[in-house]
Amino acid sequence: MKNINVKFCHSKSNRRSQKSLGSAVVAGFAFSMISSSSSAQSVDLSQWSPEYVKSIAGTAEFDTAGDCARIVPLDYAGKLSVWWTGPTDASPDIERKFNEEFWAAWQQTYPNIETDAQNINYNELLDKFRTALLGNAAPMVVRLQILGGVEFAVKDYLQPLKPEDVGYSSQDFWPGALKSVTYQGETYGIPTNNETMGFIYNAKIFEDAGLDPSHPPETWEDVVAYSRQIHDKLGIAGYGLVAKQNAGNTPFRFMPMVWANGGGALDEQTDSPSYETVNINSPGTKKALQEAYDMYVRDQSVPVSALTNTQNENQAPFIAGQLGMMIAHPSEYAKMVDLAGKATGQDKEIADSVVENMRYGLIPKGTDRRAVVFGGSNIHIVKNEYVDGELDEQAAKALVCFWNSPEWSTKLAWTGSNPGNLQGFKTSWMKERLDTIKFLDVTTSMLPSGIPFPVVVEAPEIMNIIVPDMLQNALTGKMTVDEAVDDAAQKIDSLMSGL
Repeated sequence: MKNINVKFCHSKSNRRSQKSLGSAVVAGFAFSMISSSSSAQSVDLSQWSPEYVKSIAGTAEFDTAGDCARIVPLDYAGKLSVWWTGPTDASPDIERKFNEEFWAAWQQTYPNIETDAQNINYNELLDKFRTALLGNAAPMVVRLQILGGVEFAVKDYLQPLKPEDVGYSSQDFWPGALKSVTYQGETYGIPTNNETMGFIYNAKIFEDAGLDPSHPPETWEDVVAYSRQIHDKLGIAGYGLVAKQNAGNTPFRFMPMVWANGGGALDEQTDSPSYETVNINSPGTKKALQEAYDMYVRDQSVPVSALTNTQNENQAPFIAGQLGMMIAHPSEYAKMVDLAGKATGQDKEIADSVVENMRYGLIPKGTDRRAVVFGGSNIHIVKNEYVDGELDEQAAKALVCFWNSPEWSTKLAWTGSNPGNLQGFKTSWMKERLDTIKFLDVTTSMLPSGIPFPVVVEAPEIMNIIVPDMLQNALTGKMTVDEAVDDAAQKIDSLMSGL
């Protein structure tokens, strides 16, 4: 998709006429600001469950303009540039609708901030941002995928930025999300949206295999056992193991097994990680790798093509009733409905049955915890010396406040994610999402169990190369489980040491 420039420009006379209006609006918001604050009680993460998520949705109202006016006056006049990855032509209509409404609301709320907003393709954003930084021509604000910021924080390109700087509390953001924007004790960004996946299974396959169709596996040991039982009784694959090399799908589905059993690549699963200790050869990682080995080699209960599969390759056998369980996003249900709609004849009957019997559950527990990869995006402010022109910090903070509001962090995450600001879960928009997006409540229930990949520059190579290679070495018999984790540990240690 081509870059989209959205420019909002206003004449000086327009700005002067708006200034007195803006001051009046600020005063007029006083009462609503008070009511907004009083209704915004803290969200209790200790109660997080599908039932709790539903119970708090639609229980509070928020005044975005009023909240942001406390940070930057609504009549502030300035200039702003921002890059982000937004909707494409292939995105659902509702995503494009909310994107247009967001920029219109931003323009209405801060009419005197001249804004240059560029929607840049996901695969191009990082490279374009790197180039712009080297030429001191970067935007003032940039929103990057959850691990995109660490590279730039390490190189001191980003300005310190925490929720309190734009009127919010750090307690209103997921602990796992804040870990992803914390480097050497400094917070350099704010989470705009976050997502986790769920465990999907076919209830009819469970029933036919003699398993309880109302209960997904509670532990990863259950997954191994259920997968074997499905395969032995029905002759189909039980679990959709993914082990493709150099593919992000692989660590997104294997690392939850590792963390659940107390392992890790480094120490990213701890509350205060230092990212200085290599844990890939820990007992927890060995247990997870042994479980994958047992399913692939010992029981042969997963697809033979698992070594070259991504999640996309699990979709066809699942809709055909030939796969019992897999991990995916809530959007997987919509994908199955779409596939069923395109099927014909007997395939159509089978596909419709699969959709009818499709269920979502929590990612299974291990010996230590329940865990899932924590995904999403973060918004950052670039340091003045690297910006094209001069950083307008007030304009930048106004946008960050607006974007991270309970209202817009919810609307802009409508189909594929969740609000980064926990207060967004209490909005009427969240209630509407829960009512219209099937199984969303289950996947949102996994958010407190989310763990971000290590916040180090080397994370992509560790997760996308070393971890899949470790899986391949064990599953192909090239190495034993012990040898495979030791080999991975040596590679990570060499990588982190710069050797």
